[in-house]
Order: sequence, then structure tokens, then C-alpha cells
Amino acid sequence: MQPYDVIIVGGGPCGLAAGIEATKSGLSHVILEKGSITESIRRYPRMMRFFSTAENIEIGGIPFPVSGVKANRNEALQYYRKVAAYYKLNTRVFQEVERVQQHSHHEHGNLFTVSTTSGDEYQGRKVIVATGYFDRPRWLGIPGEDLPNVSHYYDEPFKYSFTRVVIIGASNSAVEAALELYRHDVDVTVVHRREDFRQTVKYWLIPDVKNRVKEGKIKTRFDSRVTEITPTSVRITNVQTGEEDVLPADFVFILTGYVPDSDLLRRCGVDLNPETHVPVYDKTTFETNVPGLYVCGTVMAGIYTEKVFIENGREHAQAIIDHIMGREVHKVNELIQRI
Repeated sequence: MQPYDVIIVGGGPCGLAAGIEATKSGLSHVILEKGSITESIRRYPRMMRFFSTAENIEIGGIPFPVSGVKANRNEALQYYRKVAAYYKLNTRVFQEVERVQQHSHHEHGNLFTVSTTSGDEYQGRKVIVATGYFDRPRWLGIPGEDLPNVSHYYDEPFKYSFTRVVIIGASNSAVEAALELYRHDVDVTVVHRREDFRQTVKYWLIPDVKNRVKEGKIKTRFDSRVTEITPTSVRITNVQTGEEDVLPADFVFILTGYVPDSDLLRRCGVDLNPETHVPVYDKTTFETNVPGLYVCGTVMAGIYTEKVFIENGREHAQAIIDHIMGREVHKVNELIQRI
């Protein structure tokens, strides 16, 4: 079995972009994805629209036609699948990577062995980790967080009509869920430990949600943290006054964000900043402290997941493959503010 030139861990948009760049440069590759293709997008809320305009999340130079300016979840799932098929990417789905080990091989020099939980092994000269961050919700670590009526992912509104829902968090996903649920006859309360919605919420959602709060259509409990969840209620404590209260709740969504899988990076030998969980990597080539092992996309962001997304993550692939090929490295745009 010939080793692959490149093994890519993660089949999201950035992993697919890496596969495309490898293909364009004549490198053999395999993409190992622990779920379905673009699994994290599949797990988005069903009616979600992207923040980025469609041309900013295109990959492989293939235009992304959408009926509006911004793609919705279904359009994105169709698009990325079609692009993967067009480039004949070598994807292996439902293959969860357990570890990556480097060793020297008498015939092929330094090689990586990538092992999956199902016991399969793949050998490659280089490895690109593009596992994103949507897999690991931030747990609050409170009693009742693992009850069946509690979820860290919001899916769709119809199931919750005429019920009482408490949403913990006040970022984009929390605000979008609150608005959508309220519009489907759900009694919604948003609980957040700070005094207002987060600054990073999409600018067009802010007037909508604030007016619904003013009208009393969406209830809020700011300056409050949840201390316990039961099958029928949520216990909260006001962080200013220490006052306790119990809110009735049939369902609870904990939408407090997600973090990259730093355990996998550690198992691959990558060093991480203990505070921010940002891996050690070269800012130009994206090579980590493990020679020949690269990070691509949001996996490199540590706790700062809002700093890397498809728009700039897709460019990492080009820089990485340039470096592997020994070419001049494509400079990646640093995109921080999005409109």
C-alpha cells in the first residue's frame, strides 16, 4: 500500500478545500471524516442562513449559486457535496481519527500513521488537521445538563410550539433560536450571565430581538446564571444580587458556543497554549510543532472560534499545499470583522 501524500482529518469546507488543493497539485490524498460530509453544517439549525455571502464560502473556484445573497443550510450541503464529487475527492466518511503518530519508514522516509476508532490505519507523508469546532459544546458543568429535555444544539422550531423553552446564552445562535421559536408559538426566555446580548450578534438581528423583548414577546433574564436544570424547570441566580428564582421549562437549549477538539491535537503531539488552547503553528505555513503536521480552519482558533471561519479558513489550504510543494506560500488574508 503506497502512503498518501496528504492525509486530511475533517471533511468540512476547509478539509475539502485542502483536498482540492492537493488534487490540483497532483498529490494523492484521503479525507477522513468522523460523521457525514460537512457534518457540522448538517447539524446547523434547519432554517439557518449563513452570515457570509455565498461567494465568500465558495471553494475550489466553483461558483456557489444561491437564490438570495446568503446561502441557507440546504444550499450549502448541496454545494459542498457537488464540489467534492466534481473534484473526485477521496473521502472516507464515518471514520473517526483516534491518533496520529510519526515514525520513520525504511522505504518512504518519515511517515505518519493515522489510526481510526474502527481500527483502520492510513499512512501518509503529511497530515492536515481540519476538524473545525462544532463538535464540542461548551458544557456549563451544572446538575441536569445531561437530561433528555436539554440540548446544546438547536434544530428546528416546530417540535417546541406551545411549550416553554429556556435558552441559555446570548450570542448569534441563541438570538436566532429565540426569534424563530417565538415566531412558532413558543414561550421563550433567554438567560445570560451578562447585562445584554453579545456585541458579536449579527447586526440585522439586534433591532428584531430588542423590539421583541420590549414588547414582552421574548423574555430575558440578564445578569443571571443557571445553577440547576430539572425535567420541568431551571434554577437561576442573579449574579448582582444573589437572588434565586425558578423558571418553568419544558425544554432547555444551552447555546453557549463550541470549542475545537484540543484532545485530538494533543494526542497528535501538538503543543497548545494552556489558557487559550491555541495550537503552536507557523502563522505563514500553518505547520505545527510536529514537522509535517498542519492545522487548517477553525481548529487553530482555540477558544477564539469567531476569528476563523470558512471565509479565511478555506485559504489556509492553499498556503499549506504551497508549503508542502516547496512553492512560494500564498499569503492568507486575516479576516476579523465581517459585514
